[in-house]
Amino acid sequence: MPQQIVKRRSRGFICVNAHPEGCRRNVERQIAAIEGSSDASLPPVPGETFVPHNVLVIGASTGYGLASRITAAWGYDARTLGVFFERPPDDSKTATAGYYNTVAFDEYAKRDGLFAAHLNGDAFSDECKREAMALIRRDLAPLDLVIYSLASPKRTDPRTGVVHSSALKPIGQPYSNRTIELDSEKVVEVALPPASEKEIADTVAVMGGEDWRMWMDALLSEGLLAAGACTVAYSYIGPELTWPIYRDGTIGRAKNDLDNTALAIREMLAPKLDGRALISVNKAVVTQASAAIPVVPLYLSLLLKVMRRKGLEESPIEQMRRLFADFLTVNQPIESAGADEHGRIRLDDREMREDVQREVAALWPEVTTENLLALTDFAEFRKEFRNLFGFEVEGVDYDAPVETDVSW
Repeated sequence: MPQQIVKRRSRGFICVNAHPEGCRRNVERQIAAIEGSSDASLPPVPGETFVPHNVLVIGASTGYGLASRITAAWGYDARTLGVFFERPPDDSKTATAGYYNTVAFDEYAKRDGLFAAHLNGDAFSDECKREAMALIRRDLAPLDLVIYSLASPKRTDPRTGVVHSSALKPIGQPYSNRTIELDSEKVVEVALPPASEKEIADTVAVMGGEDWRMWMDALLSEGLLAAGACTVAYSYIGPELTWPIYRDGTIGRAKNDLDNTALAIREMLAPKLDGRALISVNKAVVTQASAAIPVVPLYLSLLLKVMRRKGLEESPIEQMRRLFADFLTVNQPIESAGADEHGRIRLDDREMREDVQREVAALWPEVTTENLLALTDFAEFRKEFRNLFGFEVEGVDYDAPVETDVSW
């Protein structure tokens, strides 16, 4: 196929195309971070270490899901199935970044002799689940580990056919605060009306635990889970500064549902398989989803500044390396490994340190459009966001033509 020069195209702040070579470099560097770590690839200690051999990652093409899959594969030689919903290339249009990430993952897995299967479809649908079950039964059964890292603004309920759309709103009363208007890169006030009961219910339907439970019900009923199998879903709590729009808002209501679902799945797995169902509360990172949440871009820009200065900043791959090494592969009660009072793994511990949050809170009211780049690390926020699409990645020649019509 003819190659083309791919330059970043944006609609406002959002990139509407992706660069395959930039995405490949991103995946390559995450793999190198795992291969070069001292805590992954540890030899198993009988009776003390849980080593995943067959892993399903639902939401596997970007962010924490991709980092989880890389950690399982290159850290523990696991066979992996990644489920995701990404747009392939079409004529002169590039594919989505997640698609190119998966092409790169597949390339390196083949190079290193790792089994990797991919399923591109609507993970919320019964059809996708049936396809996954057939593939798992043939190539990966029984599963030791199921990662649920799905992020989507909409979900079609497979039972009712109703389309639910999530809403990023406060509950009970209006909310206003400062944020960065990403299109203009100005610091502005944002005002949000309270969510309706329907918007709350829709957000829970999309971002809560119902679909996670459906996946685990199906895997258990099909006999595709190993004894001692573990499943983990990802969540976020954040500081009090963001609670009105996050923890106490519609997203927080969905995350509460996710917590309750973890308990229900745990009660389902424990007596039959001695299995575990966990919630990992991860730190805030730059993603397509986080950039869309009001207030969060300003918070992240300040957080990056403070955590990098203190030497505490962790990328998604560094967070997942720690999750696997310190929690998932430790065969002991999660309470003994440092979970919080609700049984959640707290990978956000460095973000939530009192000194970090104190400095972020002190800087917050001082930020203006004029001093945005001086007081925050918005420049790094912007760069990391563009990196997600394969742009502004170090070592990539963006004047060179690349093949965009690729597949795994």
